[in-house]
Amino acid sequence: MSVDPMTYEAQFFGFTPQTCMLRIYIAFQDYLFEVMQAVEQVILKKLESIPDCDITPVQIRKCTEKFLCFMKGHFDNLFGKMEQLFLQLILRIPPNILLPEDKCQEMNPYSEEEFQLLQKEIKELQEKYKTELYTKQALLTELEEQKIVEAKLKQTLTLFDELENVGRDHGTSDFRESLVSMIQNSRKLQNIRDNVEKESKRLKIS
Repeated sequence: MSVDPMTYEAQFFGFTPQTCMLRIYIAFQDYLFEVMQAVEQVILKKLESIPDCDITPVQIRKCTEKFLCFMKGHFDNLFGKMEQLFLQLILRIPPNILLPEDKCQEMNPYSEEEFQLLQKEIKELQEKYKTELYTKQALLTELEEQKIVEAKLKQTLTLFDELENVGRDHGTSDFRESLVSMIQNSRKLQNIRDNVEKESKRLKIS
């Protein structure tokens, strides 16, 4: 079998020429084997009709196998020549022929250096695209977090409005001022508690 990959031919046919020749070879081999089996069966039937025949089926099988090897050797020799002919003259696309999908290369030729630059540019664009995707995903995640914070803030504002309404119902004119005053008083109480704890510790030590 040829070692030339013949990729351009594979692009046109949809299979490599070597694969085609291999299938032809296998088909011929199978057919030759089937023919030899049929010939053997005919010979065995003829022998059954001959009285006192000294030839045994085992001898017939050995002769069939020898003849099969002989035919296979000649077939391999002929097939090698046929394969060479097919791969060179029938299944090969001439070097001056372009497939329809490659006609653009003829109208817009480019050098190897230009091809490498194009490949580099494609790679850079792919990297930029990936970066954009990551950035978009990060922004979407941040947007979701902002929505959650906004929802919690709305809940808090709603709670303050409800508390302010309750304060009005109980005679408190400004809930925010009351809340500030309560926080200040809470801090004063905390400072007094801290002072009391420090004085208590000091007395225990003394």
